[in-house]
Amino acid sequence: MRILIRTFFRGLRLVLAPVMLVSEKLSTPQAVERSPEAQARVDEACRNLALYQFRTCPFCIRVRKEIARLGLDIELRDAQLDPDHRRALAEGGGRVKVPCLKIAHDDGPDEWLYESDEINAWLHRRFATADAQAA
Repeated sequence: MRILIRTFFRGLRLVLAPVMLVSEKLSTPQAVERSPEAQARVDEACRNLALYQFRTCPFCIRVRKEIARLGLDIELRDAQLDPDHRRALAEGGGRVKVPCLKIAHDDGPDEWLYESDEINAWLHRRFATADAQAA
């Protein structure tokens, strides 16, 4: 019975994955416009960020849409298909759970932020104020 259930959900994921990815492409918002100087500051701040994610995870899609809306250049690390990224997530963050935003601090230890709502709120607090300054 367990094999049947597992097979059912794998098949369901195979069918839904392309639908989710196409939906993401069609519904991703336009990036905010910043002056070149403001965008350069934002890009520099994003240099210390990395998002550990799975391509078809709905919560990861939610975070990627917020990243696109805010016009951020954050490195995406696939923890599902890349064993090195999976290991780094497990060792650094303590668990393999996505989405996870790694925030590398220059003056201290790395911060590992889980939960899509918390990641989106942090990104909004950190980068939405740059939009107001750029206008």
